[in-house]
Amino acid sequence: MGIRAAACSLLFAARASTTCAFRIQAAARPCPLGFPAAASRRGYKSTTTAMSTPGGNELVMDAFAMRQFTDESYTGTKVAYDPQEFEDKVNEVFRAAGGKLEEGYAPFCKHVFVPNFAGVKTSTVKITPENEKLLVTGYEARTSKELPILSRWFESGTVETPEAKFLDIILYSREQIRKETAAMGKEKEDSEAPWGIISVKSQDVDHEIPMQPITMMRNALGKEEGGSGVPLEREKYMQSVEFWRDHAPVK
Repeated sequence: MGIRAAACSLLFAARASTTCAFRIQAAARPCPLGFPAAASRRGYKSTTTAMSTPGGNELVMDAFAMRQFTDESYTGTKVAYDPQEFEDKVNEVFRAAGGKLEEGYAPFCKHVFVPNFAGVKTSTVKITPENEKLLVTGYEARTSKELPILSRWFESGTVETPEAKFLDIILYSREQIRKETAAMGKEKEDSEAPWGIISVKSQDVDHEIPMQPITMMRNALGKEEGGSGVPLEREKYMQSVEFWRDHAPVK
């Protein structure tokens, strides 16, 4: 089945009983989410510039991840922690563990799993007969330049979300970040650090949770549509379906 046909099948699989909404994430803006006011006033550029100097951190905050720290309208996992202090702590744990990177879904993607030092609530909940009626569906895009995709989630506050045990720090190589930045017509970043932190996931296991099936499809569409350009692999896709048919994110 082609990517477009598979996407159509998935779109019509949403249950009629769920509520449908259209939401596009707003661009990140400097709004504090619980960290000191001085940190919220410091722009992203000054953070990456400091980290691109000799002797700086190897893993630096990317603009794509900053929305989790500074954008109050962001509906995904929020991190109420000073972005610079978060970056420093992740690098501290990374170096203490010998600088080991876990493999991701493509050569340019890596993971670092760290204890949840930031007190972030778990971002994924198992679907049960009791909470199934609380699921919401809608078309979402992470930026205004991405194609909206059909998603389902639990609204924050409708289900119990205990503090997660681990944080999955998702990294993209500097080369990949530059390729995607150029493809989307965004302003070129100035960091020379080898790895950019593009997302933070809170979870209870110290290994990668499967990427959502629809995200795999968007990646396969290419960089111009907000994906990474990695082709769809049927085996990994089915592994993802196996997990996400029984789980949903909390937003």
